[in-house]
Amino acid sequence: MKALVIRPEVKKALQENIPVVVLESTIIAHGMPYPQNKETALRVEEIIREEGAVPATIAVIGGRLQVGCGPEEIELLARGGEKLPKVSRRDIPYLVSKGLSGATTVAATSLIAALAGIPVFATGGIGGVHRGAETTFDVSADLEELATSKVAVVCAGAKAILDLPKTLEVLETKGVEVIGYRTDLLPAFYSRESDYPVNHRLDTPEEIAALMKAKWNLGLEGGVLVANPIPEEHSLPKEKIEKAIQAALSEMESLGISGNKTTPFLLAKVKEITGGRSLEANIALVYNNARLAARIAKAYSELK
Repeated sequence: MKALVIRPEVKKALQENIPVVVLESTIIAHGMPYPQNKETALRVEEIIREEGAVPATIAVIGGRLQVGCGPEEIELLARGGEKLPKVSRRDIPYLVSKGLSGATTVAATSLIAALAGIPVFATGGIGGVHRGAETTFDVSADLEELATSKVAVVCAGAKAILDLPKTLEVLETKGVEVIGYRTDLLPAFYSRESDYPVNHRLDTPEEIAALMKAKWNLGLEGGVLVANPIPEEHSLPKEKIEKAIQAALSEMESLGISGNKTTPFLLAKVKEITGGRSLEANIALVYNNARLAARIAKAYSELK
């Protein structure tokens, strides 16, 4: 596939069975301001290297599906910020046909990772069923991609602004295992506290890798969702976060914001209401997920 471009370091790692961890680029362009976004992206890659794996940040660059971004591409994404399109699965053909650049969401990143043959992906939180979806039908494409792409996505749960029980119901319907890493409950992104059980609890990266291999060896399609709670010292009280989310939702509705502008608006508003603590928590959980993903990737490569 001409549009798929794999960075030489990543290609070499895949050929030599060195573990690789995929990273999304929306968190760079749309997740935080410059230069904090660039610093965070580079630190995430450093953490993965420290754990003995190779990072592969994915984006669409000049109409190419770029698997592994160098310093120049990360700078482009960080400086471009919200001016760059947010790329989901549906947007990929348009950007490729026009030779444009964009930052990939969980859905688009999972798709491209699967095309490149990389089975482990670290992110912050996945998209899911939005609150009020029974009238808006606003459901993230991330869930559909989890049902089809053979990728294990390591996250801190679904974003707390979503309807968590409905998100779990959709994942169950689509046959996606929700694995709690050393937890019986689905973490609520900014908070370790939750009322919603996961499908299975696994306590080691090796157990998660074994489940991945078993699923795909059985010929089953789709990915695995690994829910990794935010470190305790960075966890925010569930009640405080919920209050901030409710205030953000009220303002969003009054402004008539909808579609793919919903999540960026709500995350920015929650950051404002919490005095920046939600952003600090977001960065901490991304680092934590990168470490676990690298360990899972290493365990999976050893099984191969």
